[in-house]
Amino acid sequence: MKQNMQYILHDQINVPALLIEKFASLGLDETQLAIILQIYTAQRKGNNFPTPEEIAEHLTISNEVCTNLLRQLIQKDLLAIEEDQADYNIIKESYSLDPLWQKLYTVDQKVEKVDNKVGEVFQKFEREFGRPLSPFEIEMINNWLDEDNHDISLIYTALREAVLMGKINFKYIDRILIEWQKKGIKSSQQAQQSSKSFHSHQQNTSVKKEHPYDKSLYYNWLEE
Repeated sequence: MKQNMQYILHDQINVPALLIEKFASLGLDETQLAIILQIYTAQRKGNNFPTPEEIAEHLTISNEVCTNLLRQLIQKDLLAIEEDQADYNIIKESYSLDPLWQKLYTVDQKVEKVDNKVGEVFQKFEREFGRPLSPFEIEMINNWLDEDNHDISLIYTALREAVLMGKINFKYIDRILIEWQKKGIKSSQQAQQSSKSFHSHQQNTSVKKEHPYDKSLYYNWLEE
């Protein structure tokens, strides 16, 4: 029993947990992941350039499918073939997983940064509203980001516009974003310029001398 346990312990391979968690974000499917694991295992055993036949032998795919998938991994820059000139001028080829590791941890850093920025969005809204957000409000922000694909800076600009108008509610902010989307406005700079132009026009046509700071200067996004 003790010998069996020693064999089990020596038969382990160390695979980054991040690869198992994030492989889909790299554009890999389960079969491609299995191929990468087979290459990794073969190299640990001293075979640095396993053939498609040797890889497919341990999987449920044909040699031809394995060859095509290996080609795809190279095209995606997730796998590389390196040449090494050994003794007697013999050139040996080997697979390199370095491109995979580099992309894997770069993607993870980007995802972490995005998650941090999204968290800041919720915090900013809570500061402006002076209270925790409701589940409905959190869902609305997620919809702005995930479904409508609004840039975070554009959402901040819409929030600022609502604060300026003294109408700090989600319906008002949502209406602003809808109007900007109709106009093809996608950046904070474009939104600010559009708002500035509109307010300037309103000032020239509607402002009265005795009421220089009339709220009518500002566009009511809830009214057509």
